[in-house]
Amino acid sequence: MTKRALITGITGQDGSYLAELLLAEGYEVLGLLRRTSTVNIERISHIQDQVTLVSGDLTDEVSLIKVLQEYAPQEVYNLAAQSFVATSWTQPVLTGETTALGVTRMLDAIRIVDPSIRFYQASSSEMFGRVHAVPQNESTPFYPRSPYGVAKVYGHWITVNYRESYDLFAVSGILFNHESPRRGLEFVTRKVTHAVARIKAGLDREVRLGNLEAQRDWGYAADYVRAMWAMLQNDSPEDYVIATGETHSVRELCEVAFAAAGLRYEDHVVVDPAYLRPAEVDLLVGDAGKAKRELNWKSEVDFYGLVEMMVAADLDALGV
Repeated sequence: MTKRALITGITGQDGSYLAELLLAEGYEVLGLLRRTSTVNIERISHIQDQVTLVSGDLTDEVSLIKVLQEYAPQEVYNLAAQSFVATSWTQPVLTGETTALGVTRMLDAIRIVDPSIRFYQASSSEMFGRVHAVPQNESTPFYPRSPYGVAKVYGHWITVNYRESYDLFAVSGILFNHESPRRGLEFVTRKVTHAVARIKAGLDREVRLGNLEAQRDWGYAADYVRAMWAMLQNDSPEDYVIATGETHSVRELCEVAFAAAGLRYEDHVVVDPAYLRPAEVDLLVGDAGKAKRELNWKSEVDFYGLVEMMVAADLDALGV
């Protein structure tokens, strides 16, 4: 029997790659969309005729119940969220409503409609915040440093709570930063690679950034959605850290990205205090040993290949 999966956040970076993967695995793919006057489906336009877009909202549990009743998916991947850390400082309540309470609404809808549905929650390395150990693994304590991180911690623990209280197959993937040419322009990796392309094309002269010494564990989004799928094929529900195990600074990101276009980052990068976080997360690096052992998962694209891929895509988009 053909499996049916529902993806919230299907129009985002991860949702688009996950939809491609599930289609390749023979799934019928449903994508949950909020009703808005403008819907951006650019990331899934190439597969739009292969997926079914359904109306629902993580702030409205009744709509989620109706979707689950009507379409009866066997798997639900909850990727939708207010996912930009900087915005969570200016819209903390909205972030809590979607990124935190939205998880509860979906879990409760599953409990009511069909407790056999397997549920994946997109947790985040931002939950570790002011880290208590390096590298971070599944047992590292959380210490979030932003409203986004706090909301993700809630989403993570409510998933554990529903798993243990109602015997749901509900898991969280604690994903470290994962990027691609489909990343939004508000994220630092894409902000940098897009700026490189515009500077190379003569359209801009500089890019303004915040803390160049902040370090992250950056991987390729298409690699990470393979881990999401593998978690729901497991025999038992387990949470996993998904990461490369390598850390690189924003400064190194700039160096590699500008060099890929034959430029020097020192000539174009300006540090602007306006882009500094109220509470910075300085060092995130994950230990994905459990996922490698139990899911046979590993990242395929390294940091340098990822950054060069993103620069090449942005150069190509501008015809450079």
